[in-house]
Amino acid sequence: MQANKKANNKSTLKRVFSYIRPYMPLLVLSLLFAAVTVVLTLYVPILIGDAVDFIVGKENVDFDNIFMILVRFAVVVSATSAAQWLMNLWNNKMTYRIVRDIRTEVFCKLQKLPVGYMDAHPYGDTLSRIVTDIDQLSDGLLMGFNQLFTGVLTIAGTLVFMLRINIKITVVVVVITPLSLFIAAFIAKNTFQMFKKQSEARGKLTSLIDEMVGNQRVVQAFAYEKEAQSRFEEDNKELEYSSLRAIFFSSLVNPSTRFVNGLVYAGVGVFGAVGVIRGGLSVGQLTTFLNYASQYAKPFNEISGVVTEFQNALASASRVFELLDEPVIAPDKEGAAELAQPEGTVELKHVSFSYVKEKPLIEDFNLTVHPGQRVAIVGPTGCGKSTLINLLMRFYDIDGGDICIDRTSIYDIKRDNLRKNYGMVLQETWLKAGTIRENICYGKPDATDEEVIRAAKTAHAHSFIKRMPKGYDTVIGEDGGNLSQGQKQLLCIARVLLSLPSMLILDEATSSIDTRTELKIQETFARMMKGRTSFIVAHRLSTIKEADCILAMRDGHIEEQGTHEELLEKGGFYAQLYNSQFETY
Repeated sequence: MQANKKANNKSTLKRVFSYIRPYMPLLVLSLLFAAVTVVLTLYVPILIGDAVDFIVGKENVDFDNIFMILVRFAVVVSATSAAQWLMNLWNNKMTYRIVRDIRTEVFCKLQKLPVGYMDAHPYGDTLSRIVTDIDQLSDGLLMGFNQLFTGVLTIAGTLVFMLRINIKITVVVVVITPLSLFIAAFIAKNTFQMFKKQSEARGKLTSLIDEMVGNQRVVQAFAYEKEAQSRFEEDNKELEYSSLRAIFFSSLVNPSTRFVNGLVYAGVGVFGAVGVIRGGLSVGQLTTFLNYASQYAKPFNEISGVVTEFQNALASASRVFELLDEPVIAPDKEGAAELAQPEGTVELKHVSFSYVKEKPLIEDFNLTVHPGQRVAIVGPTGCGKSTLINLLMRFYDIDGGDICIDRTSIYDIKRDNLRKNYGMVLQETWLKAGTIRENICYGKPDATDEEVIRAAKTAHAHSFIKRMPKGYDTVIGEDGGNLSQGQKQLLCIARVLLSLPSMLILDEATSSIDTRTELKIQETFARMMKGRTSFIVAHRLSTIKEADCILAMRDGHIEEQGTHEELLEKGGFYAQLYNSQFETY
């Protein structure tokens, strides 16, 4: 178990460095200015020591030399500040470019993930990985670049300067100080998993908040506020517990290392004082040595802090890399076909599919739809109606069999081309933040204003759009803002009417529209479906009487197939579904 953790840490660290590699020039510049900063910083104690020697002894103050030292001191401090500012500038540029690259890669990855991933993972947790975890990684990298470089260089530089003054006292410093690193390493090794649990708890809480905020009306409608508050408090306590543990153990690093540093400073003071008494050191040299002892010990504090923060960053990075390592949608076959204007023959041959392998949903499903046919799919909830639509669009890949359009397997057709040839209007509407015109043009960005208005009029959306503050230029929020569900659905219908592809999928397309408008929309659909292969999913069976073929599905199988009149005459499963709409209880 411990070996796996070490291997995971090493693998994560290696991947983080792979993102640093393209910015090596910035890293070299940062190291250069870090070296300048350290050298100038280490020169300051020498100036202080010299100044002390010029004021030691009765009537032995050399003001001329002290003045010259003060001038040099001012120049050195100014140059140090400039070098440190430039070092921080390059560090910031490097860090935020690395984070930009990772976040861009993660967002690109999202576009390639199968629909099944998003169905199986809470949106809030995914959002937490993309935003919060990458921010944590950014903080860890920035602290590492800012403090790790200067810390290591300060330790090396201070050691050289101290050896030039007194070897014995330097040995005392070198022997005691590394204890702080061992303490920091021990604590950091045991806090990685704590920080990972903290990140997971944060993702869980973000997911809950996203769920409750996005469904606030449902929460209030069903008086779920107390239960929501209870779930929030439970997840919040979990985050509090994991955060307190991680922060408590990581916060032990600083006082532990400071205690060791205090021992170092005391050791230098004692041995140095003895050296001054015996004449081996001057008072100024002891002052310089004490400054160096402090400077030598300080980076160990900073490095230990960096190590702790870096454990948090690595824990966050591992969650980000988990997302990046998810299997993507299989790429299109080499030489995959593009259908220019398909006739609309759709065939499903011995199709089998299941969301969970142990629970088959669709087995040995066969269907042939001829060009221009209107096929209605009906059945109880969970029978596989929407699943069938998902398979036609290749949102999910089948487990067995084949699906063909115009005798060409959809797995030999480019995905984007396949989906462009379908027009979808779903019960669940999707609108982006932007103008109404942009939302209607989503499938045809180059559409003219005349085409947009014509599509909106055909969808009976033009009248309510004109009543909006800026008409078609009215900006709506994410998912439609304050538009009613019916208005959102009309905009989605207008979007399909604008592009008018060869085949149509209508999945409860008028479920949120009032009866009067629905009758008009049904007439529009009838004209729109003429000559186009259409799949209609409906619960209100009165809306699919005119379908050329009705598939009555149950448990992933076609129970019955035929026209409305034929199925009613049979008096079977479809007749039961249809007549149940008119039963009184």
